[in-house]
Amino acid sequence: MTMNNFSAGRRATGDAWVLAACGLVFGLTMTGMRAGAQSSDEKVTTAKVDGGVNQTIFLKNAAQQNDLTDIQTDLRNLFPRVKIYGIPAQHAISIHGSPEDIAEAERIVTELDKPRPSYRLTFTLAGANGGQSGLEQSFTLIAGAGEKTVFKQGTRVPIVTGHYDAEATTSNSQLQYMDVGLTIEVTAVRLADGVGLRSKVEQSSLSEEKSGVGVQDPVVSQAVWEGSSTVTPGKTLVLGSISNPGTGHKQEISVAVEQVK
Repeated sequence: MTMNNFSAGRRATGDAWVLAACGLVFGLTMTGMRAGAQSSDEKVTTAKVDGGVNQTIFLKNAAQQNDLTDIQTDLRNLFPRVKIYGIPAQHAISIHGSPEDIAEAERIVTELDKPRPSYRLTFTLAGANGGQSGLEQSFTLIAGAGEKTVFKQGTRVPIVTGHYDAEATTSNSQLQYMDVGLTIEVTAVRLADGVGLRSKVEQSSLSEEKSGVGVQDPVVSQAVWEGSSTVTPGKTLVLGSISNPGTGHKQEISVAVEQVK
């Protein structure tokens, strides 16, 4: 009787261990299946997040590198999660992103990629001597918006900057040339209330004075006006005045602006 009870106890204990092992195996199997399913879901989600389309936008009016750079910078600030690359050689921008972002980027590029206006600038220098009107000179130049335009009128004066082969029978001089006369530099930009001008007017001439450095070195008299202003197209604005370095007479500087395209 005692032996039968002992055998029954051993069988019961064995069965319990078998059931526990089966439960552990089943639990691990279910955990692995859930992990595999979760991993599969994550891959699908990542594919959706990384999915996108490529689009190349060719600029029609951005003729300069700065134009392309400005539009590219604006897009990158507006769409930080979109990949944007500039192609200067093709005047184009490549974009990788969602169809919605690309459609919005194309709309913004259309607004920014506008032709630059050009302006006809007429500078007038009116001289005065003792309150009497004197000679009036006008100079007209065409300036593109955002581009520096330079006008020069005068002579190029040679200046000796050194000598070489000093021991030779004939000495050779090193020369550098200086522009003497009138120089006008201007940059025009489009503003909401007119045209912004950054202007510089320089008058120079050779003086009768002799240089104390070298007999051949000229003395150049110079008068410069430089400043910023806003001009309404179709109207004339007085910028300032300078003294003519040749005569000492005062010259009033004015400018008129007209948009040509």
